[in-house]
Amino acid sequence: MKNTEYQQNITVQYCFPDNNASCRKEVRTGPAYMLLFIFLSCVSVCTVFLNLLVIISISHFKQLHTPTNLLILSLAVADLLVGLFVMPVNIMQIIDSCWYFGRMACSVFSVVSNLLISASLCNLVFIAVDRYIAISDPLLYSSRITVDKISVCIILGWSYCLIYIIILMHCNDHLSPSQMSIRCYGECVIHVKHSWLIADLVFSFLVPCSVILVLYSLIFKVARRQAKAVRAVTNDASHKHGERISSSSETKAAKTLSIVIFVYLACWIPFYTSSLSVESLTSSSRVWTVFIWLIYMNSSVNPLIYAIFYQWFRASVMYIVTCKIFVSSRLLLFPEHV
Repeated sequence: MKNTEYQQNITVQYCFPDNNASCRKEVRTGPAYMLLFIFLSCVSVCTVFLNLLVIISISHFKQLHTPTNLLILSLAVADLLVGLFVMPVNIMQIIDSCWYFGRMACSVFSVVSNLLISASLCNLVFIAVDRYIAISDPLLYSSRITVDKISVCIILGWSYCLIYIIILMHCNDHLSPSQMSIRCYGECVIHVKHSWLIADLVFSFLVPCSVILVLYSLIFKVARRQAKAVRAVTNDASHKHGERISSSSETKAAKTLSIVIFVYLACWIPFYTSSLSVESLTSSSRVWTVFIWLIYMNSSVNPLIYAIFYQWFRASVMYIVTCKIFVSSRLLLFPEHV
């Protein structure tokens, strides 16, 4: 009975009927797959929409042209491309197992998708560094961190990610179409060797994760120390008021840092934990599909964490929705930079 239901949900055809070397085609049309298609499509649309709002806001308003927001802009660009390019292609591969664009396009897609994910992670590290410098040395922050320096860091970060991905794909025989281990025509499957999975675990997860965790831990300690200093200098008349303000600041900082760390670990740990339990990992496996989408989800949540929680983003969204952005780019989103 179960076999009959499975055969009804999956119709076996061929990717290219005129080609003898064509792969077998699996068109998944069951109700579960249709619900999955709708859900993932909504995730892709939301990812594009949210990150597009961030990009328009920071690009349009002069008041938002700061080094920190430039990093958020770079993060939003990477996440936007994930939702606009990577997610739709992966959705189609879930519904239809065939690849219709040739081996060269398969290589390009693999490089671009991994580049965008790595660039998004690299920007998260840069944001952590920027926030640490801003809170540990606020008086010299404006002189040490400038838009030009941040622009150079962003270019170097994207370049490093591109070089790393090219090396990784080349060593796994997926960069050149002639080297790709494709069993039949119409297949685009990534095979990751166990040795390079370990290397990727170190450079793409452990190192960035350690940097982010250490920096945000230091940020929280500095924030608590500064809050205690505020309580110490407040006089008796305003002691309770200052204590409430500093306590509120501590609570807000703790919540923000907790969300950042939790989402980051929740999106990345399952993929590497599950992948280490097998000798080789392929992009066609269910384990890869489920946990790689958790990483993609990080691109959907990033604008919520790094932008929507800010007052300037809520104000800019109102200007965008009401079409007031066409009036002037010098509209004030807040009285002063915060």
